[in-house]
Amino acid sequence: MTHTTPPVNPFSLVGQRALVTGSSGGIGFALARALGQAGAALVLNGRDGDKLRSAQQQLLDEGLNVSTAPFDVTDSMAVQTGVATIERSLGPIGILVNNAGMQIRNPLHQFSDDDWHRLMRTNLDSVFYVSKAVVAGMIGRGRGKIINICSVQSELGRPGIAPYTASKGAIKMLTKGMAIDWGPLGINVNGLGPGYFKTELTAKLVDDAAFTAWLVGRTPSRRWGEVEELGGAAVFLASDAARFVNGHILYVDGGVTATL
Repeated sequence: MTHTTPPVNPFSLVGQRALVTGSSGGIGFALARALGQAGAALVLNGRDGDKLRSAQQQLLDEGLNVSTAPFDVTDSMAVQTGVATIERSLGPIGILVNNAGMQIRNPLHQFSDDDWHRLMRTNLDSVFYVSKAVVAGMIGRGRGKIINICSVQSELGRPGIAPYTASKGAIKMLTKGMAIDWGPLGINVNGLGPGYFKTELTAKLVDDAAFTAWLVGRTPSRRWGEVEELGGAAVFLASDAARFVNGHILYVDGGVTATL
């Protein structure tokens, strides 16, 4: 009798450790859960220790391997200390998801300088700080996966969110630049671009009947997204199944970016 070895699951993340920033709720929490379900050991990050512990407990109750690392991703020194602590106490970070972000809505001519800088620090500077801190170890090991959370606003604009659109467009191009510089060193850097998903941050828009009617009519899939629907794309980009995918932005948007 001939015995054949079953094929290895290229989507498995067993043996990998994933740091997900801004993961105490919303999209970040959903992405962390999906990576954990695929076998990754999780490190949740955020600034609110209580929310982090609550998120950790929820995932522990589901049988996942979860730790927390509370630090401010907009503070370069805090990032360096936080990443060093993770790698010293838990082990190497093989997967990084740069999810932390914020939104401030205002017409551009009414946007304050302080709000501009706060939004850019959170949405863009944090991606540079955390990626730079984590990639040092990845380069030493000759492998690693970085996923930057972009947006349909990396491609499309909406009234009242010009700075947010600028930040997400910048993340798209930073993703490509990271792939160019770090790809030769064994690192895969890709973007994940969510469309409109139901979260705490979008609750007011979901409840706005006029906006929801517009969005559903604008979206080929004719509905809002559910955050769980982002998980498969994140697992793919974090896994060996995507080992030759680099510098790509994968939009999970129900078709919004495909239509006028």
